[in-house]
Amino acid sequence: MRASDVVPISEARARLTELAEEVVGTGAEKILTKNGASYVAIVDARKLDYYHVLEEEHACLVLLDDAEVGLRQVLEGQTVAEDELKRLLAE
Repeated sequence: MRASDVVPISEARARLTELAEEVVGTGAEKILTKNGASYVAIVDARKLDYYHVLEEEHACLVLLDDAEVGLRQVLEGQTVAEDELKRLLAE
């Protein structure tokens, strides 16, 4: 990220079309600041779609990992009785 990729939001209002074209043309994101702190970003919509796909894939991998841990515990006999499970869930 370059210094030119960080833009005050007040400046971005006047340059929005220019900034959007630069983001789409070069693939560089723009960070808009408010009162000197990061506030929002301008990102190519295709890249944002890709980020969402990655996020979904990561969530699936986490679920698969949890399922693997659960299966391993069952195979090793690490289970609880139904009554105990109900008690734990009620807490």
